[in-house]
Amino acid sequence: MYPLLRNRRLRTSDAIRHLVRETVITPSDFLVPLFVVEGKGVKEEIPSMPNYYRMSLDVLEKEVKELWHMGLCAVLLFVKVDDSLKDNKGTEALNPDGLMQRAVKTVKNACPELLVMTDVALDPFSSYGHDGIVADGTILNDDTCEVLAEMSVSHATAGADFVAPSDMMDGRILTIREALEEEGFQNTGIMSYSAKYASAFYGPFRDALDSAPVAIKNVPKDKKTYQMDAANRFEALKETQQDIDEGADIVMVKPGLCYLDIVREIKNEVEVPVAVYQVSGEYAMLKAAAQRGWLDHDAVMMEQLIAIKRAGANIIASYFAKDAVKLM
Repeated sequence: MYPLLRNRRLRTSDAIRHLVRETVITPSDFLVPLFVVEGKGVKEEIPSMPNYYRMSLDVLEKEVKELWHMGLCAVLLFVKVDDSLKDNKGTEALNPDGLMQRAVKTVKNACPELLVMTDVALDPFSSYGHDGIVADGTILNDDTCEVLAEMSVSHATAGADFVAPSDMMDGRILTIREALEEEGFQNTGIMSYSAKYASAFYGPFRDALDSAPVAIKNVPKDKKTYQMDAANRFEALKETQQDIDEGADIVMVKPGLCYLDIVREIKNEVEVPVAVYQVSGEYAMLKAAAQRGWLDHDAVMMEQLIAIKRAGANIIASYFAKDAVKLM
């Protein structure tokens, strides 16, 4: 008891604070999201995501080499496809020479040891901007799962190490796992977006990929019929356990900061790695505040990342990855 015990002794200097620190961020914690577009020599800044870019394949090649040299060991690929290639069934997603398939090959050729994960959802390929096939005023679940499974096999064929279904259709993990097994991809992993909420924080991401839902007769202009209600907690545990039972190797909570209670709940219950996606809105808010001098960018960035890891994340998908590693 006080005065024999004084907690402040362990805070008296940088050295002792570092020595007893409970949570430490390292480059190995990060999964780096990357946006890919057609063209050559393209590196275009996303207006709502300052200092973050869409890249053509030649620029992507240079980027992943830089990431590897920085100690970052995993990327998550997203593609922006031309409107002329979009339809209601995401047909272009299955093209063996599509942009995602070529992006996977580009990364693996440039940096074979880098772990490559791929986004599996129909919204970048959908003329309606939804994660599933639209029919009769609804998003078709089972038909969508079949396309997602074909998409996953296509990504694995191109060389992806993990597929990352972000759609929130019921049963899609089992459908994907069975398809991968049947095609001989037993070692291709699945990182499931298990607790993905219908959040208002995704706006800049949808700008980056031009994938926002559009108004359709009798279909809501949002994703609340398949993404989770932000008010629900126990549902996240149910969704996550079902995905694990169906074959998910890694589970994810998305978004990050507003859902750290969910991260801790899931971490306490499961025995697989837990990922957190610190999403585009979280990134954009800090960038905007820092540009106006309202917040210390680096200090707040690190505080947020530490909070995510302290809550239980084994993996952090974050647009801040490079910024953070430069500080380390």
